[in-house]
Amino acid sequence: MNQLFGYRTGKSFIHRLTGGTKLLVFLILTMSGMVSFDLRYLVLLMVVAIAGLIVAGIRWHDVSAVVYFVGVFALMNVVLIYVFAPQYGVSLFHHKTILLGTGPYALTLEQLVYESIVLMKYFFSLPLALIFLLTTNPSEFAAGLNKIGVSYRIAYAVALTLRYIPDVQQEFVTISHAQQARGYDMSKKAPIVQRVRGAAGILMPLLFSSLARIDDISRSMDLRRFGKEKRRSWYYQQTFRRNDWVVLVGMVVLALLEVVLIRVTGGRFWWPI
Repeated sequence: MNQLFGYRTGKSFIHRLTGGTKLLVFLILTMSGMVSFDLRYLVLLMVVAIAGLIVAGIRWHDVSAVVYFVGVFALMNVVLIYVFAPQYGVSLFHHKTILLGTGPYALTLEQLVYESIVLMKYFFSLPLALIFLLTTNPSEFAAGLNKIGVSYRIAYAVALTLRYIPDVQQEFVTISHAQQARGYDMSKKAPIVQRVRGAAGILMPLLFSSLARIDDISRSMDLRRFGKEKRRSWYYQQTFRRNDWVVLVGMVVLALLEVVLIRVTGGRFWWPI
């Protein structure tokens, strides 16, 4: 079964980085990209993110479902931006170049540039998130969170959530097969109403099985006196090595580049018009 999320083992350069390094890179690049409205900088981040996907060896069929879903959501987002704020780009760039139509819904070059920037933020942040999720062991991720100052209780809860996502997906498929064996057709040939009704019938047993599993895990952790001490050790705790420092320095350089571009441009916005 093709899992939507979940750690994939590998021997790539990115897999060998520590969880703390990958977490810091993800946070630094994501925050830098969200702050910037400079097309040059966003294109650079997009190239870095796509190169990271290639280096990590992440295959298209492993992430295609997520990419399609986020792509549809991104397109809906830019359409709704134009519906509710068709002249926001004009107010943002203080310039108006009409390309098509008249009135409040006239299509302007500035609006197209703004919505292109919004799309580019998806194009670089999604690969970064996929790299982080698919190349980071949940236990290593928890150790990385704790290393940068997050409480180990919160870090462990996040790690359990990441570990549980593939289990929920597997449980959903198992229940779906059981429902179909009882005569509930949920294939693409069935009417959409029947498929929605069948999916709704899966949610209740999935919810109860999830609650039962959560109760088992919480009891096991209580029996092991989890949370009694203020600190804990980590089996997956790793020290920063040369590759980690090289990557972190590179990310700091990218962050400083954004600061330089802001100072040279005189603001967070730049567009080639």
